Amino acid sequence: MVFPILRARKVAMMTTHMPKLPNTPSSTATSKQSRVHMVREQLEDDIIEGRLLPGAQLHADEIAASLNMSRTPVREALQQLESSGLVEVFPKRGTYVAALGVSTMMEMFEVMAELEALCAGLAAKRASTAVHAELAQAMSMCEHEAQHGDVNSYYRANENFHHLVYKASANQFLQHQTLQLKNRLKPYRRMQLQISHRIGQSLAEHRELCNAIVAGDAGKASAAARGHVVVQGQRFTDLIALIRERAVPTANAIQTD
Repeated sequence: MVFPILRARKVAMMTTHMPKLPNTPSSTATSKQSRVHMVREQLEDDIIEGRLLPGAQLHADEIAASLNMSRTPVREALQQLESSGLVEVFPKRGTYVAALGVSTMMEMFEVMAELEALCAGLAAKRASTAVHAELAQAMSMCEHEAQHGDVNSYYRANENFHHLVYKASANQFLQHQTLQLKNRLKPYRRMQLQISHRIGQSLAEHRELCNAIVAGDAGKASAAARGHVVVQGQRFTDLIALIRERAVPTANAIQTD
């Protein structure tokens, strides 16, 4: 099973907030690389933050025109995004934001749950009292945003909490791998918070995880993190329903599984 192309704003609209870089004689190889970096960073951010949804087509010509630059740095940026897995290129069809099939998405969530569980278990063993204080502060921010903020503000607080747990593992390689996969799944994890009552559930799961880490209970911390991330049962059904709700029928559905 695969998801059809989802609704997305035109890239030209999405890129209006990008700064336009002037074409000057002094802008040679260094300038070109800075342009590539700027385009890649912006598109990457728009994909990860959900402004460009999975399945959205990316037109190099439109992006280049909106930024007042040639197509070359845009194409190089898209190639880099393809290498990272955020973009897929289909011959004679175009370039698209990577859209995950159901089985691929489930496999990635399974791995994500285990990575987060490992981070949490190590954090329970290694976190200092200073880190405990940081986690408590991050937890308070999550509680505040859950009561007074919107989905986006809660997600930012939620993300900060998770990043602190990764850091508390005191394993930089693990932290890097976890963040890399988290970025691939971020559009779907953000989407989950739009499901009714999910923010309240997320907050309760955060509280359980935070308490376990502070108590130094590695087993409980790992189990709490795993349960917080894994997508199964009703949570899986709700997520798939939301993805379908946002989808539009098309003959050019992207086959990723």
